[in-house]
Amino acid sequence: LKQWMLRITAYGDRLERDLDLVDWPEPVKLMQRNWVGRSEGAHVTFPVVDSEDTIEVFTTRPDTLFGATYMVLAPEHPLVDAISTPAQAEAVASYRQKAARQSDRDRMIDSKTKTGVFTGGFAINPVNGERIPVWIADYVLMGYGTGAIMAVPGQDTRDWEFAEVFDLPIVRTVQPPADFEGKAYTGQGPAINSGFLDGLHIEDAKTRMIDWLEEHGHRRRAITYKLRDWLFSRQRYWGEPFPILHGPDGTIRAVPEDQLPVELPPMDDFRPSASDDPDAPPTPPLGRAPEDWRFIEMDGVRYERELNTMPQWAGSCWYYLRFIDNTNGSDFVDPALEKYWMGDHGVDLYVGGVEHAVLHLLYARFWHKVLYDLGHVSTPEPFGRLFNQGYIQAFAYRDARGIAVAADDVVDQDGRPAAEVQDKPDRSFFYQGEPVTQEYGKMGKSLKNAVSPDEINERFGCDTLRLYEMYLGPLDASKPWNTRDIVGVNRFIRRVWRVFTGSDEEAADRIRISDAESPEALTRALHKTIAKVTDDLEGMRFNTAIAALIEFVSLLVPLDEVPRSVAEPFVLLLSPLAPHVAEELWSRMGHAESLAYEAWPEADESLLVEDTMPIAVQVNGKLRANIQVPSDASKDAILDQARADENVARHIEGKTMRREIYVPGRIVNFVAN
Repeated sequence: LKQWMLRITAYGDRLERDLDLVDWPEPVKLMQRNWVGRSEGAHVTFPVVDSEDTIEVFTTRPDTLFGATYMVLAPEHPLVDAISTPAQAEAVASYRQKAARQSDRDRMIDSKTKTGVFTGGFAINPVNGERIPVWIADYVLMGYGTGAIMAVPGQDTRDWEFAEVFDLPIVRTVQPPADFEGKAYTGQGPAINSGFLDGLHIEDAKTRMIDWLEEHGHRRRAITYKLRDWLFSRQRYWGEPFPILHGPDGTIRAVPEDQLPVELPPMDDFRPSASDDPDAPPTPPLGRAPEDWRFIEMDGVRYERELNTMPQWAGSCWYYLRFIDNTNGSDFVDPALEKYWMGDHGVDLYVGGVEHAVLHLLYARFWHKVLYDLGHVSTPEPFGRLFNQGYIQAFAYRDARGIAVAADDVVDQDGRPAAEVQDKPDRSFFYQGEPVTQEYGKMGKSLKNAVSPDEINERFGCDTLRLYEMYLGPLDASKPWNTRDIVGVNRFIRRVWRVFTGSDEEAADRIRISDAESPEALTRALHKTIAKVTDDLEGMRFNTAIAALIEFVSLLVPLDEVPRSVAEPFVLLLSPLAPHVAEELWSRMGHAESLAYEAWPEADESLLVEDTMPIAVQVNGKLRANIQVPSDASKDAILDQARADENVARHIEGKTMRREIYVPGRIVNFVAN
């Protein structure tokens, strides 16, 4: 089956290196680096016994070459047939057929028992001249490195497991600590059983071995990647058609630019077409397309369109660029608009789940770099800052077969909805009269524990739902959902409404604000709230921003009317979190324009500094008083005020003062006896 590939491996170095250019969570960067899998090492050649052939392996640990006691080839390796002896040929062929039926992922599962077959052939270890057996095994992949490994069981866990199964020799080449009781040792230590390397530490031993291999013609430097080229074609109808034409003589050409984009033809039957030839691949659904779409004549030659389609990544890799200029009919994005919106670092903030770390985000970076090299975008990276949000979790229920059932239809032994009692002890749960087990997991369709936002909106309003989701906890943490707790957030919204309208009724037509001057204490509290909420929103700490607003509203509750100089900044602070309530209050304050056009409040730095500060006073290490002192008070003034406190004076009276300790802004301690 011929398919289209994108050469993402050509960008392996830049995909790994340019992670230093972006502000992303370190775990995501590590996942991408591991996925790219850049390895610096050497190719080492092993002569095949009684043959002109050599087996080339890639290794990052040339220092362990003395411990290579056997070799393993991928079952697909081109030398397998040549190396296999007649006596082993049948077993080798059988094993290769079995391996061909497994995916690379299945073959790489660490927990499975190692399998393999001896080819009957041998190779020469170039460093010590020993004959070592050559095996084939499915844990070696043809797509990674050279498809062959030198097996060093003393220092590699998989090689040790394989050697144990097939009773192959094990030679340690790195000295483990005296108390090491494991099998393969993968840590640091001096070289042993390694001839001229003995006593050297790993890095020094690598350098010495590389020099030796180069002198004797057995080595060349190399860089390899775990990353594989990207399979980019699908045998299905739904997907972007490839703008590719196939000529009758096998030539391939692009669809002329004036005929782009190629659009899918209307079709009623989307099934692939089977062939009478059992070895022939099925024809993709577009093979059923009308002939006037499927074939196109150019320059007297009848071409057939490419019948495969692109995967979903074809759109998701560059959608952010199209958002900038989505009505442009001639270019995918106007260069001036792209430069303006993407700035120096790409998208300012990308919020997405960690599950996208090594697929969508990696593919989008590759796609963007290709566009960058072609001069179509102005930044080397698409997303300047990445933030991984956590999951909302909820209780789920499974029946006796282990199948998830709808959480909304589960009741306890008393017939009460599970949502009302699910976190109570000693509860049994039932679905349609049958007992179910309770578990906890990510809210979603698979566990049938999703909560309909429509129901929450109808009951509490969308601002309450929005606030509750943000108030659950830190944005990057997984958080538990409990419908009962929404009531608390709804009470806050109602309190805000009541503070400004004097009524719980939505239709209240008055507004309780005045042009009176705000008391100094309230003004200070407002500016502290502005500073706190602003900082928290910029840091995406929405839950603590909401907590600050809740705390501030409590200061407004006792007031008959709220000063306008306080009310308007507060409503602006509320607007990103509860936009509908904020917009309504803003309108009732007499503003014709939406608050979306208002400038964000700014905190007055001078009002963030307290006039006084609390100081704890101890006598001989025991707390005796808490006093308030002027923020700019000197040490002597603070000590005088501390001694003057009635309780402190009583505990130092008649005693000799040995020391007077002052920790600025925090504590005074009198040491006396």
